[in-house]
Amino acid sequence: MTDNERKPILRVMPGPTDINANGHIFGGWVLSQMDIAAGIVASRRSKGPVATVAIEAMEFIQPIHLRDLISVYAHVERVGRTSMGVRIEVIAERDLGETQVKVTEGLFTFVALDANHRPRSVDQSPPIV
Repeated sequence: MTDNERKPILRVMPGPTDINANGHIFGGWVLSQMDIAAGIVASRRSKGPVATVAIEAMEFIQPIHLRDLISVYAHVERVGRTSMGVRIEVIAERDLGETQVKVTEGLFTFVALDANHRPRSVDQSPPIV
């Protein structure tokens, strides 16, 4: 899939209550949006409930400003027996969509859960696209 064809898992605009003392959006708010998007992708891939177990890598590249429209992109990067690594990228649109800036990226690990909230196996066959 090319960059022009990929679609965001989540699009959201932060509000005034999401600003820190520096006038930028709280890192925790951004992390939450990333976790939501990654959870959607991991749940679809595992065909059931999942839980975040680790954030293996995360980098804040640029701040997010009030009124930025952020798009959160996610894809499964690796699949283990019970876990999945989901790569996340967040792009902010500024200036009424005229400017796009990569603001953060990360790798989140999820474990698939059974009905008793215990780890379960993930189907190893790649999904049909």
